[in-house]
Amino acid sequence: MAGEALRIEAVIKERKSLVITTSTARIRRHLATALTLVAAATSIVAQQTGTASAAAITLPPLHAGFDYQITSPYDPPAGVTVVSRDHSAERADGLYNICYVNGFQVQPGAESEWPADLLLRDKDGKVVYDTTWKEALLDIRTADKRTRIADQVNQWIDECANKRFDAVEVDNYDSYSRSKGLLTTDQAVTFITMLAKHSHDRGLAIGQKNAAELVDKRTTAGLDFAVSEECGDTAECGDYASAYDNHVIDIEYTEAGLSAACEGYASRLSIVLRDVDVATPRDPGYVRKTC
Repeated sequence: MAGEALRIEAVIKERKSLVITTSTARIRRHLATALTLVAAATSIVAQQTGTASAAAITLPPLHAGFDYQITSPYDPPAGVTVVSRDHSAERADGLYNICYVNGFQVQPGAESEWPADLLLRDKDGKVVYDTTWKEALLDIRTADKRTRIADQVNQWIDECANKRFDAVEVDNYDSYSRSKGLLTTDQAVTFITMLAKHSHDRGLAIGQKNAAELVDKRTTAGLDFAVSEECGDTAECGDYASAYDNHVIDIEYTEAGLSAACEGYASRLSIVLRDVDVATPRDPGYVRKTC
């Protein structure tokens, strides 16, 4: 009897082990199936989200009537369908609105609004300035600093999106050329790429502002169109036009520049002559002409 009891106990243990093993295998198969379904669903959602985001981005119309209003907004002149305004301003109803953000330099007198270590400094510890506009340059040399600067600039981009602007122009992409050799083009491209991603995530197109020598980086950086200052004067309109398939807005500040831009590109680009101070019609120095 004792031997029989031991045999029966052994059989029971074997069957319990079989049941546990089988159940565990089934659980693992079901879990693997569930994980596969979750991964597939996540991929589909990501693809759909990306498609929706891309569809939401609209480029400025080609060869459009344009007005540059980055100081103070005013009623756009007749024939204007595209306008650029500062991120602190409201959009112009019924038009394509570009939002101006100074992303690579500090607005005049606003140095105290930035952490001291984010201002670019020379070997003597002095802040490096764009001497033409009296703007301190931002230090984009390290990943940490780029991230911290982007955190602030992206808040302005969010402001643009919340106000239902269509696009953003990030000014002073070419600040490396005024950095006394401290900044590089690679650092500029890396930083603008960060801002472009955030702009796209918010449904905004983003324009390359100046730096014609970097048009070949437009795909890498994720830039959608160009905003040029004085490409007529510098004979660079063709570079922008070729790279961006004529999706180019050009602001000239001299009659000679306007003439040069209009002579070659009047039927292709959006071209305007403005006064250097970008004054409003109420100011005596206000200038605005087109081709």
